[in-house]
Amino acid sequence: MTARAAAGAFGDGPALVESSFPVEEPLEASGRSPLDFRSLFEMEASYVVRTLRRLGVAPADVEDMAHEVFLAVYGQLEHYDRSRPVRPWLFAFAFRVAAQYRRKARRETDLSAVGEVPDHREPPDARLEREGKQRMVLDALEAVELERRAVFVLHELDGATCQEIARSLGIPLGTVYSRLRLARDDFSGAVRRLQAQRGRP
Repeated sequence: MTARAAAGAFGDGPALVESSFPVEEPLEASGRSPLDFRSLFEMEASYVVRTLRRLGVAPADVEDMAHEVFLAVYGQLEHYDRSRPVRPWLFAFAFRVAAQYRRKARRETDLSAVGEVPDHREPPDARLEREGKQRMVLDALEAVELERRAVFVLHELDGATCQEIARSLGIPLGTVYSRLRLARDDFSGAVRRLQAQRGRP
């Protein structure tokens, strides 16, 4: 599975965990001010939930961690530069919360418990195939070191540019390129191992 295929495994489908958060389009598409916290929360909560799952937060904890993210966002909202895309900015908060969560965790994250909201309009065989791909992506991401994973998720799954990633995470552009290259290698290797273990081509 390539990075492009990893992004396609999620597509624009429902959130990875059942939650009270709505699934919406990116805030920039709405034309509303990102300085409006209520609008920001309503439009981007599902994105934050998906990001936390990709960064290794367990399904049972993801909503609590999402609220931690938005508490931090609320405290910094007045400093948001409206010329910047909002999702890479939000990702930086989610990354810090996920990193703290993983340092404090006393148990292994159960990435197999995807817990996606079923879409009953989707044929069962198609849903099973998609869920299998999503589990594969999450399991492979877990094999990628967190700092590399952050760059990989932002670039390959969220579509952020390397310049946006550097600014959002506060790291040099060269570091972004280096981590992205290493993360791609780690992810591809993890996918090959998982496919071999699960008997998939």
